[in-house]
Amino acid sequence: MNILVIGANGQIGKHVISQLKDHKEHAVRAMVRKQEQADAFDGAGVEPVLADLEGTVSELAEVMKGSDAIVFTAGSGGSTGSDKTLLIDLDGAVKTMEAAEQAGISRYVMVSAMHAEDRSSWSDKIKPYYVAKHYADRLLESSSLNYTILRPGGLLNEPGRGKIAANTEGNEKSIPREDVASVIVAVLDAENTYRKAISLVSGEQSIQEVVQNI
Repeated sequence: MNILVIGANGQIGKHVISQLKDHKEHAVRAMVRKQEQADAFDGAGVEPVLADLEGTVSELAEVMKGSDAIVFTAGSGGSTGSDKTLLIDLDGAVKTMEAAEQAGISRYVMVSAMHAEDRSSWSDKIKPYYVAKHYADRLLESSSLNYTILRPGGLLNEPGRGKIAANTEGNEKSIPREDVASVIVAVLDAENTYRKAISLVSGEQSIQEVVQNI
């Protein structure tokens, strides 16, 4: 499977690229916005693709050609304002869905956020981010794509544990970014995860076991 990772220069995106670049069953391309980011991936043996989420749907569809699946891990980041959250996390995400449909790509994996579907759980501090994720998820669910929406808890920079829990209300509220990336790789060709939204935190079961039982 040929995978295009959107947001490849982000923290989760880099983990996904690292796990996929030597994968026996998948090939990966890294979509980035700046030439210096592309140069860094090129030197690492990964094919970079230059594109901007603020560009047009047709431009995004063009760079998606030849891909079998799209992974969306992009985000405007915590240092930008609500305007960029709207343009990247919502409209940018939706444009990639439309572009995937236009390019004839059916598989799409979205990194969302824990409780994005539940307005009563949103933090006031980052409410615009939750609004963006909520409506991007809803539009993905109404699309024709074979999507999987992953909703991780609080993201950690510590090494992955390889143990997770899905769709649980337990005490654990966070998960290493590396484990989120591992789940992305695991669900890519797992048809039982198609058209499902999955909440993720650290847990006691292996990633493969959890994915198999979704």
